[in-house]
Amino acid sequence: MLFAAGLPMFVIELGFGQFVSKGCVGVWDLAPLFKGLGWAMVIISGMVVIYYNMIIAYIFFYFFASFNKVVPWSTCGNEWNTEFCEVSTKSNSTLIYNTSESNATVTTVTRPAEEFWLNYALGRSEGLHDMGTIRWQLLLCLLLAWIVVFLCLIKGIKSVGKVVYFTATFPYIVLFILLIRGLTLPGAMNGIYFYIVPRFDQLGNPTVWKDAAVQVFYSLGPAWGSLHTLASYNKFHNNFHRDGITVGLINCGTSVFAGFVIFAVIGFMSHDSGMPIEDVAAGGSGLAFVAYPEAIARMPGSVFWALLFFFMLLTLGLDSMFCNLETVVTAIVDELKPVYPNIYQKKTYVTGICCVVFFILGLPMTTNGGFYMLTLMDEYSAGFSIILISMGETLVISYVYGIENFMRDMMVMLKFKMNIYWKICWMAISPSVMFFVFIFFGVGYKGLTLDGYKYPPWAEFLGWGMTIAAALPVPAYMIYFLNFKAYGNTWKERFFYSLKPADSWGPALNKHRAEANYPLIADESKAGIASNGFNKLSSVDEQWQPPPKMMSNGTACPGYAALANGDYEMRNGDYNNINDSYHKKEPVVSEHDSVTLSRDMPLSCNSESSI
Repeated sequence: MLFAAGLPMFVIELGFGQFVSKGCVGVWDLAPLFKGLGWAMVIISGMVVIYYNMIIAYIFFYFFASFNKVVPWSTCGNEWNTEFCEVSTKSNSTLIYNTSESNATVTTVTRPAEEFWLNYALGRSEGLHDMGTIRWQLLLCLLLAWIVVFLCLIKGIKSVGKVVYFTATFPYIVLFILLIRGLTLPGAMNGIYFYIVPRFDQLGNPTVWKDAAVQVFYSLGPAWGSLHTLASYNKFHNNFHRDGITVGLINCGTSVFAGFVIFAVIGFMSHDSGMPIEDVAAGGSGLAFVAYPEAIARMPGSVFWALLFFFMLLTLGLDSMFCNLETVVTAIVDELKPVYPNIYQKKTYVTGICCVVFFILGLPMTTNGGFYMLTLMDEYSAGFSIILISMGETLVISYVYGIENFMRDMMVMLKFKMNIYWKICWMAISPSVMFFVFIFFGVGYKGLTLDGYKYPPWAEFLGWGMTIAAALPVPAYMIYFLNFKAYGNTWKERFFYSLKPADSWGPALNKHRAEANYPLIADESKAGIASNGFNKLSSVDEQWQPPPKMMSNGTACPGYAALANGDYEMRNGDYNNINDSYHKKEPVVSEHDSVTLSRDMPLSCNSESSI
């Protein structure tokens, strides 16, 4: 899954964003009809940040709760505990049998870590139908989470880069410390053995392949828009090919390494409680907020390990939040630029407004029934949609824009030709794998449940509404573009027009456009460079048109050389853009038999009129 879909998607999006220095919406000037794919990425990232920052709020809650003499989820007898709470040991049975002469009842023993999570942290209600009231502790933690995110993004990508130096490296230190500590615990090797021994019988299970795809796509981040966004701030000739392979492999290697850390502790829990490993190895929130905290509670110096563990989770969570929120903000700023040329100078305000809006939208998840809503959004907001968007992205680049054109663009940045492996993956292997994963999604789909609670039909309908909302921008923008923005007298002409790259497609700076043989844009002394100091332009003279290639009499314009096939190629360096005027050099014109005139050909090189 990594080499067939994950890594190829990771590399293509890095190159895509870096080439044009635009976010996930602006890059679709490549084929304007499919700009809805970019907006779909923005909507997915927007829905994800709503519930993802709630998870960070839970982590803050646990982090602050750890400042005690003992971690509060290590014992029973607290105000949130029930009569069924017992500290699990080997001598404990998992069930208590209460018998009487008339009947017998069986009551499941609950662990203190589980009751702390359900009864105190969440105050969880009976279901989505019972949302209850806002829990002030979670409200304050959510507010803090958004304040932290805003402060880290206040200076744009530069401030994020400085923060990430710490948040990206600190987890490795903590993971290594936790691994060493875990290996010293009894039963750790049993957990690691369970982790590394494959179960080949599970390869026929569609759910396994679906989960593998979800893991790769959530881990690497393709089709979320964040890769386009962050790559757009790279230098034009940055070696994204090397970076993509290196980061992709390190990312997945980190996941494997973290597995050893987790299963070493799970093996200890299994040894300590007498429960089978497969029963201890909970997933999702159960692992982060029940299983692992319980293991920490049984370690000497549990407070120290708890603070270290949850601080690590904070750094990991904030990294993802930075990427997803920056995707939304950059898309908004890029699209507002033609209307508000100085919008980059106001980016902090856009970031602040987004944080406030998303905070308000996340308030329902601070209620007693909020975790049911979070689980619903997690399940439906970015599952099917991510696969479809990824598949569409590779197909549009490969077959609409043309894989050879894209490979040529990448070669301009890299100064070398990319391996044919990438070409094969983008054209055939990756979309095929994603298609089959999409089928597995459908085949393996079951109604959503949470700890025995089955979501009602209206809740699943709401969830599918989120999925449709994420994919809806694709057909919606197609209809909009064909009706209001495409040129042509017939629908056929409009359709084919919308498949061609827009005039703005290509590198952001003139010197790079000249390298890639793209028509030049406005004078850079007018356009300027964004205040972030990277490749993005802060404004563009929208009225300026690139110089024509030839006149109506068939003569090449200055700066272009006529080719044998009748086309005209820009001679790099022949145009020296100074104050909107050009130093004209004598054109080099070769003999050719005939020239086919079109309505795009000007009467003269200095005229914007056309035939």
